[in-house]
Amino acid sequence: MTSRRPLTAERVVEAAVAVADRGGIDAVSMRSVGRELGVEAMSLYHHVASKDALLDALADWIFARVAAPSADMGWREGLVAHGASVRAVLGAHPWAFALVESRRDPGPVLLAHHEAVLACLQRDGFTVRGSAHAFSLVDAYVYGFALTERNLPFDPGVDGEYFIEAIAQQATTHPSLAAVATTWVEDRYSFTSEFDHGLGIVLDALERQRAAGR
Repeated sequence: MTSRRPLTAERVVEAAVAVADRGGIDAVSMRSVGRELGVEAMSLYHHVASKDALLDALADWIFARVAAPSADMGWREGLVAHGASVRAVLGAHPWAFALVESRRDPGPVLLAHHEAVLACLQRDGFTVRGSAHAFSLVDAYVYGFALTERNLPFDPGVDGEYFIEAIAQQATTHPSLAAVATTWVEDRYSFTSEFDHGLGIVLDALERQRAAGR
């Protein structure tokens, strides 16, 4: 339980983050956040209008931690920075998967981030429609990879040696899969290394679209 410093909107959001980090987004309520702060839930309404407003603020809190492309970045550099940062933030706060793209009233930080990504694309040769397609495609890849990474049967960053070796033993019934797993063992494969490779393929395809003026 935190000390009795004066309540502020920032402290309410930070307490909600602590609740979500421990119990997931479904654990966040005005009551649970009040308990985290050592106050009655009604006290929070002086700083956040409702639970929905609190969730909107949490989405902004997440995007405040995602690196947005700077004005001097080219489109590819900007999307690489954006993608790597989204992946890192989602890995640190998995509850954000169910939150960041579900808000009906995006806050100023989220809007500013989206503006920065789209501006990076448009000033470096993408059409308006092309920038929207590119942003959507990269985010679909990054969110999908991060979600798969979260659900691996071993911790991210671990090579999963025992898991892969078990697959490699299935040559009789699954020869193609076993052959791939065997190469993984030989190459000391790590799933996390696939992120940069896959993102590079996506960006190469987008470069062709940009060059074609699409």
